[in-house]
Amino acid sequence: MRRDPATGAPDLFSCARDYLHAYMPRVRALSPKTIEAYRISLGCFPGYLAEAEHTGREHACFDHFDRQHLKAWLAWMTDERHYAPKTVALRLSAVKAFLAYACQEDITLVALSQAARALKTPAQPRKPVNYLTAPETRAILAAFTGNTAKSRRNRMLLILLYDTAARVSEITGMTLQDLSLTEPGHVTLTGKGNKTRVVPLTGKTIGHLRVYLTEFHPGIARLPATRPLFYSPHHGQPASLSADTVSAVLKQAARAARQNCPSMPGSIHCHLLRKTKAMDLYQQGIPLPVIMRLLGHENATTTSAFYAFATLDMMRAAISAATPAINSPATDRLSEDKLQALYSLR
Repeated sequence: MRRDPATGAPDLFSCARDYLHAYMPRVRALSPKTIEAYRISLGCFPGYLAEAEHTGREHACFDHFDRQHLKAWLAWMTDERHYAPKTVALRLSAVKAFLAYACQEDITLVALSQAARALKTPAQPRKPVNYLTAPETRAILAAFTGNTAKSRRNRMLLILLYDTAARVSEITGMTLQDLSLTEPGHVTLTGKGNKTRVVPLTGKTIGHLRVYLTEFHPGIARLPATRPLFYSPHHGQPASLSADTVSAVLKQAARAARQNCPSMPGSIHCHLLRKTKAMDLYQQGIPLPVIMRLLGHENATTTSAFYAFATLDMMRAAISAATPAINSPATDRLSEDKLQALYSLR
């Protein structure tokens, strides 16, 4: 790590530049969007120093990353900037990650990293997961009638988006080589950080895909393996769909489905189908580690945060199983000892 020639202290900005422009993209292979999010979060702290501490950005150094300054920064984000708790947590997480990297580059920074690691942000209230009900999901997937080629493509797009619980970028990036319909049928999805995962397909989806390939990819054996699975013709060549196009397709399906399914939410987005598929599996008793692999979550806490709340239907079923019917015959009167035991429960 470079050092200030005058003081001999580790150079903050050269370390940050190496972290953002070398370590994260080349070593960690993180996506440009993730790196940009880290850059914004790291830039927030010098902004605090300039505004609240009257320390120009050019004068910021590692000494400012002590526990006292970081605690004041957290309070400033909450009280002055009114950032949401989630945003504050993300900003602090980025600084912790940067300091963890910096202390690996320079041993004199280990104490700063350890002090920052002990800082905690206020616990965030967990919200129930938003997802579609079974009738709403069926209405969405049946919204396109298949009267036109475009309608048939859109119907297949939504079926695969739901069945694989894929991110939009994973669907739009799919090519013919990512699809395998031989037993056992599966797709290979390329997600965040260019990481791939294999997701199995249901028998019905495989049947739909065979029909789709016959129409949209005739003579598939002679076609390039890199040909996009879902495309729009552009200058006579198949061009991959954009994320905005997929979002528009889903919203169009929601508008059509709302005529027969009034409970359809007003706000529909592609990630909702991903959550819906995962919640459907969760309600069927699929273990969270399996759902985690399906979603492409490296950390199990990411998945458990989504599905920490049981649905009302699940809770109602559990309560009903443990509650006798109202019209059931009364049981014998409890003894005083048993009554006292029940009253003492906390």
